[in-house]
Amino acid sequence: MRLILLGPPGAGKGTQAQRLVQKHGIVQLSTGDMLRAAVKAGSAVGLRAKDIMARGELVPDDLVVAIVSDRIDQPDARNGFILDGFPRTVPQAVALDRMLKDKGHKLDAVIELKVDAGALHKRIATRVAQATARGEPLRPDDNADVLRTRLEAYREQTAPLVDYYRWQSTLRSVDGMAAILDVASAIDCLLSAGAARAGGSRKAGDNATRKPAKSKAVPPKAAGRKVPVSRASAAKKAKAAAKKAPKKALKKGPKKPPKKASTTAPKGKTAGHKSNPAQRLTKGS
Repeated sequence: MRLILLGPPGAGKGTQAQRLVQKHGIVQLSTGDMLRAAVKAGSAVGLRAKDIMARGELVPDDLVVAIVSDRIDQPDARNGFILDGFPRTVPQAVALDRMLKDKGHKLDAVIELKVDAGALHKRIATRVAQATARGEPLRPDDNADVLRTRLEAYREQTAPLVDYYRWQSTLRSVDGMAAILDVASAIDCLLSAGAARAGGSRKAGDNATRKPAKSKAVPPKAAGRKVPVSRASAAKKAKAAAKKAPKKALKKGPKKPPKKASTTAPKGKTAGHKSNPAQRLTKGS
């Protein structure tokens, strides 16, 4: 199973991705997590992305595409993956489609978490308060100003992906403002329905590719036309008829010659002669 989770920052993509990972045994490919890991490791990619992420700006396409491509090739991603935070732009989506096609893969679904922008600020404030209470370090984008910048970037660059994937008939939308369990249940229903459709399409495709069974019925004669018979078939029929002919003759016996029609006329009449009623009256008087 290969999925994409779409939604603005704070929509709950990470939470739903973790649940899907546990349920389906696939891996979550979060570009944000990979980039943050690179920043923490101090790698060249991390140093390049550190300032960009701190400002809440989008990481360049070439950097993100290269990271995702390498990650998909790893053994733990063979059973499937969830892309969280990628693609962010239509050009990235086009690059992803091309990359997956080259690898012999395709997306099973794109899940959109629809949320209200005003409610996102409350979610971020709650997340900051909870992290602070647990003594955990805050993410670079966990503040109001960075969130506002990221929401603007999402509306301008990422929101068009909804239309892109809707055009491809892979987009599925759920209410991201619902409770976490309700959102999870809605996603499960969408994926189950999609799997059923895919199974039906494969079955129909298999039936379509099967060769039609040969019919043993003899085709009827065309109206007003004789069905051509091969010479070999005609010879077989003639030979069979010749064998049966003597048996039929023995059963019926020799045919009697037909009676010859008499050429002699009855007494007093000649052949072809018709009696005249006037003559009969004369004779009898």
